[in-house]
Amino acid sequence: MHGNPTGRAPSGTSPRNEPASPGERSLRARLAAHALHAQRDAYETTAKGRAAFLARFEREVDPDGVLEPEERHRRAEQARRAYFARLSLAAAKVRRAKNDASGKRSRSGKAA
Repeated sequence: MHGNPTGRAPSGTSPRNEPASPGERSLRARLAAHALHAQRDAYETTAKGRAAFLARFEREVDPDGVLEPEERHRRAEQARRAYFARLSLAAAKVRRAKNDASGKRSRSGKAA
């Protein structure tokens, strides 16, 4: 392969220069993730992302930066918990709507 010092096919294409299927791309990505986590600590590789995610909540609860760091962190943690509770509620509503649409019965045995 000229111009490719690694000798590997560019990502998204197969060795025969055919576009990779979505399933093949998914498998390649999964393989790369497993290889990465075999070499490095997952907690370290995701530290920057987690910090940015938590900083979002700190900016949300204290946009002007006037709170003490401990109070800002406490409020940010509560905002983070509210965020995930909101996601859980939305997921429960979607599940209920799917069950209602398909005519499945609820756990009580009554028609949903």
